[in-house]
Amino acid sequence: MNTNSQTAGALLRQWRQRRRLSQLDLACEAEISTRHLSFVETGRAQPSREMLLHLAEQLEIPLRERNRLLSAAGFAPLYSQHELSDPALAPARQAIEQLLKAHEPYPALAIDRQWNLLAANAALGPFIAGMPDFLLGPPLNVMRLSLHPEGLAPRIANLALWRAHLLMRLQRDAEISGDEALFSLLDELRGYPAPAEVAAPPSDAVLVPLQLHSEQGVLSLISTITVFGTPNDVTLAELALETFFPADAFTAEYLRNLMKAPER
Repeated sequence: MNTNSQTAGALLRQWRQRRRLSQLDLACEAEISTRHLSFVETGRAQPSREMLLHLAEQLEIPLRERNRLLSAAGFAPLYSQHELSDPALAPARQAIEQLLKAHEPYPALAIDRQWNLLAANAALGPFIAGMPDFLLGPPLNVMRLSLHPEGLAPRIANLALWRAHLLMRLQRDAEISGDEALFSLLDELRGYPAPAEVAAPPSDAVLVPLQLHSEQGVLSLISTITVFGTPNDVTLAELALETFFPADAFTAEYLRNLMKAPER
């Protein structure tokens, strides 16, 4: 949906509905009257910059969309947006590079809001070696590479479970951000061939691992997501680091030996 020509009130109403809140719910959380909120949404009242930001905070609107909301109301955007290579983001970029490097010999990667790869450590290389060029980009989309039948999918031992996990994450990201590109990606991935087995974790499972076939056996990895705690830039707010850890001793040893192996 094109929101460039929409009013600030219409955008607020869309975000309120996306968050499944009534006008009364949002008005109570924002500590304003329902009447005033209704007037703002319908355009009968012109909200101040501070009121728009206050409502955006209550609705947990992403920084990119807060800028769009401010612009729709005639205010200047508040949050900067730089390329990761921009000198202004040098401290953040250095922190990312240090975190990625320090995580070796285990894989780690940085992704943007649409799951495109921004950076990775050397441990990721062996896992994507030999993948077809059309999946390696640029940009390399991590979701597409993971679930495409010519990508990593044939190597994933628990594909049904991992696929369900990734699709759930992607749907949540799409709903939170309202990004149409993520909804399109979700539709694309759902169209890929799905395993016949039921995606049900073991009854004693506390985490969903990524299990990959290797020439020596099945590797088992668990992942964590890291984000910047106080971003004031759109790019940083949308950036996430995913780090993988071995879930068993065999995987840990395999990854350590993989990094020690000479390049072929």
